[in-house]
Amino acid sequence: MSNFRALVLHEEGGKVVPRLETVDEARLPPGEVTVAVEYSTLNYKDGMILEGQGRLVRAYPHVPGIDFAGTVLASDSPEFRPGDPVVLTGWRVGEAQWGGYAERARVKAEYLVRRPDGLSARQAMAIGTAGFTAMLAVIALEKHGLRPDAGPGANEVLVTGAAGGVGSVAVSLLAALGYRVAASTGRPELRDYLEGLGAAELIDRAALSAKPSRPLDRERWAGAVDAVGGATLATVLTQLKYRASVAACGLAGGSDLPASVIPFLLRGVNLLGIDSVMCPRAERIEAWNRLARDLPLDRLEAMTQTVPLAEVPALAPRILKGEVRGRIVIDLAA
Repeated sequence: MSNFRALVLHEEGGKVVPRLETVDEARLPPGEVTVAVEYSTLNYKDGMILEGQGRLVRAYPHVPGIDFAGTVLASDSPEFRPGDPVVLTGWRVGEAQWGGYAERARVKAEYLVRRPDGLSARQAMAIGTAGFTAMLAVIALEKHGLRPDAGPGANEVLVTGAAGGVGSVAVSLLAALGYRVAASTGRPELRDYLEGLGAAELIDRAALSAKPSRPLDRERWAGAVDAVGGATLATVLTQLKYRASVAACGLAGGSDLPASVIPFLLRGVNLLGIDSVMCPRAERIEAWNRLARDLPLDRLEAMTQTVPLAEVPALAPRILKGEVRGRIVIDLAA
């Protein structure tokens, strides 16, 4: 099929305008592998792109969508054959080149990972970039000494932004691995949702979101996954236990870090940066295989809603306001 359906962004009068269009396959960017896209997702970064924030996209017309799952249609790479199930996260797809909000995508072979056995395309996107990032954070924490069998007080992990995509998967994943998880959220009405994912404790976002009043606070957490940044990350650093680590992967609270060096000097805490784009291929494969093995798929279903491509523009401002819970999967066939 030479034509396919896509959500195309145009820049008109300084504003970004989305339209559902029929596009010729000849307009796809160069690449070794052409994929029939089955599902994509709506992430915070996608919301910024759809709303024209952050100058993440420099050239229009543009097809957003920073991740996708589907099936190989054509390949010039010996690594992939037509019919292979694949998944893509990161690599600036959906930013620097056309992404997953279309029925077709063409990318370099190195961008793709074979979808693990037993994981459907929809499940892979219910995980998506957010879940992939959460898994990278857990792997980083464990490589720095975090262990679920360390016992009470030594296996307590904080997750900030817990109701969002990264946070929801992190809560579920950590709980399934045997950690005691505290979930930070500003939405107390989501208690049942977060406890259903495995959270043992809820922390009010307001308790973490102010600039720290002291360089060190009471030691509380053996580790943390921070999906917020800003003052929240600075506060978390003051509450980590001796030589504990925080895996930081979000900037919703801002990129400034109003923190002291005291937690690093006197408690030896570690700040681990997690980036789903700058991730070696071997680590990508490890993360996806662990997600397929360790993430409870029933909990994954509970945190996921599926929408057609046409509904995505209306959801974009809601995800930027923090009004979206869990994961939004986009069905390209709907």
